[in-house]
Amino acid sequence: MKSYAAEFFGTFWLVLGGCGSAVLACAYPDHGIGFVGVALAFGLTVLTMAYAIGHISGCHLNPAVSVGLWLGGRFPSSKLLPYIGAQVAGGIAGAGILYLIASGKAGFEVTKGFASNGYAANSPDKYNLMSCFVTEVVMTMMFLLIILGATDKRAPQGFAPLAIGLGLTLIHLISIPVTNTSVNPARSTAVAVFAGGASLTQLWLFWVAPIIGGALGAFVYKFIAEEKK
Repeated sequence: MKSYAAEFFGTFWLVLGGCGSAVLACAYPDHGIGFVGVALAFGLTVLTMAYAIGHISGCHLNPAVSVGLWLGGRFPSSKLLPYIGAQVAGGIAGAGILYLIASGKAGFEVTKGFASNGYAANSPDKYNLMSCFVTEVVMTMMFLLIILGATDKRAPQGFAPLAIGLGLTLIHLISIPVTNTSVNPARSTAVAVFAGGASLTQLWLFWVAPIIGGALGAFVYKFIAEEKK
């Protein structure tokens, strides 16, 4: 239960810190942190939680990561669904706190955007479904490659959180204009619950594409890193 609680609070922090930076600080009012700051915020949430709870739960914070680690032989199947449940619940709790904070400002309308992910008209720069699908698959695949490589017993020890956090920052720098960057079904679900509308109807993409990407990342890493017997 402690590992599930760690995943709950870790994903809570990822959504509150990452999505919170987008909702509260991105354009405040004309001199906010911008999407570069948002990208860094997401990376910092994972970096800080990796050091805080990595030794408790592994700090997945992401159903696609859990699936990828399971397929990569690093995670038991018995814990997969409980981890995903804890991540989704923690993300929704984080989005709930963010909603309470954001709604305290006059004129706030959650339907105008709540760090939600989307494609076509709901893509930040209006990218079509195919572009968004490919982006989410490839970015999640590379994220799993980074995670699996950085946590390999042959990798330099103690630096995995830095590589993973900076990797997520880079992923956001690339893909925020395309999908607002998901690579994490729990993060997408959390804000979609409150934003509603197209955020919910398009949510399927941000489950399907990241999980495909996570699976591909596991298979690719196994292929390139497997030691000969």
